[in-house]
Amino acid sequence: MVLQRIFRAVVMGPPGSGKGTVSSRITTTFGLKHLSSGDLLRANIESKTELGLLMKSCIDHGQLVPDDVISRLILSDLRKMGNSSWLLDGFPRTVSQAEALDGVYSVDTVINLDVPFQTIKERLTSRWTHLPSGRVYNTDFNPPKVAGVDDVTGEPLVQRDDDTPETVTRRLKAYQTQTEPVLEYFRSKGILEVFSGTETNKIWPHVQTFLTRKLS
Repeated sequence: MVLQRIFRAVVMGPPGSGKGTVSSRITTTFGLKHLSSGDLLRANIESKTELGLLMKSCIDHGQLVPDDVISRLILSDLRKMGNSSWLLDGFPRTVSQAEALDGVYSVDTVINLDVPFQTIKERLTSRWTHLPSGRVYNTDFNPPKVAGVDDVTGEPLVQRDDDTPETVTRRLKAYQTQTEPVLEYFRSKGILEVFSGTETNKIWPHVQTFLTRKLS
């Protein structure tokens, strides 16, 4: 689809809500540039940029990276994109980050994926990984041929710390506390669209229809 005007959107949703899948479908279908805050953070830390070193120091000391550092990083990358249409994923996560974004860009729409926490817990705690290759299995809908071992190498699968039930519950609670005010902020501006469901493939057609209508 060729866009007739510049369009800028944000996608939000808890970890495990299918945000990555929906983001890649939006960028492919509508030709938006995709900027993931997580990917950008990792790239800066690996490249040892000034902001990357600052962020690594915070993370190593168990501290949250300050809002202004994250905002500087994202806004600097958005500036490099010039007059492009884009989709932001993983930012903003706090109201002050949302205000920093608002001060520079006009966001057209915020897509919030509302997936029940119970569904996400089942989805994430069913994930098992073959660490050397990064292959991910899901015991519910993409199980290995033999339980507990990688299809290709026969090596054992492990559950990442991020995917244990305790960690998942903690991450979901933290997400809810942190982002509820951000959703409220965008709702008050009249640009929040909520898509509820338990399966990405059933949520996606609604997102696609909404964006097609919005962009036509």
